[in-house]
Amino acid sequence: MKEWGDPLFCLLIGGMRLNPEGKKKSTAERVREMAEPLAKELGLTLWDVQYVKEGADWYLRLFIDKEGGVSIDDCVDMTHAVDPVLDKEDPIPQEYLLEVSSPGWERKLTRPEHFQAYAGKPVRAKLIRPLENGVRELEGILLRAEQNGEFELRLDEETSVTLEKKECSSVNAVEEL
Repeated sequence: MKEWGDPLFCLLIGGMRLNPEGKKKSTAERVREMAEPLAKELGLTLWDVQYVKEGADWYLRLFIDKEGGVSIDDCVDMTHAVDPVLDKEDPIPQEYLLEVSSPGWERKLTRPEHFQAYAGKPVRAKLIRPLENGVRELEGILLRAEQNGEFELRLDEETSVTLEKKECSSVNAVEEL
C-alpha cells in the first residue's frame, strides 16, 4: 500500500484553489500567499517563490530581500517562520526540499513589481528567439515596464528596444553595463 495514496486523489482532497481569473493557482502562488505575510513580519520582502523539479527531487525555493541585504540569520528566521505553516497547510503533496536564500546581485525579474523596482537600472534580457540581426542577448537600462509584460530597454544613447516578457527566457538585473 502506498503511504500517501495516489497523487490525483491527494489533489482532489485539497479542493480546487482558483485565482481571480478562475484559473487554478500554482504551488508557487499558494506558497507565496502563505509566506508573504511571514516575510513582512520579519522585515523582509519575499522576492520570488519557485517550485521546481531537479533530477528526482522537488525544491521549494523562497528568495527573500531587504534593504541593506540579506544575512544568513534572515534566511534562518524565514525558514523557522514558514516551515510550521507549510507543515500545517500542506500545499505540496509530495516530498520537497525547502531552500531560503537571497535572490543575489543578478536576480531574476519575474513579476511586474520586479520590473517596476528596476526601472532606470541595468538589466540583461535573454531572448527565446534571436532578433533579425542574430542577437539573442541584450543589456541596457530598463526605461519602463508595463503591467502587461511589455518593457523598454535603452541599449545605448541612440537605440532603445521594446520587448515583451514572454519573448524572453530570462530577464536579470546586472551590476553595471
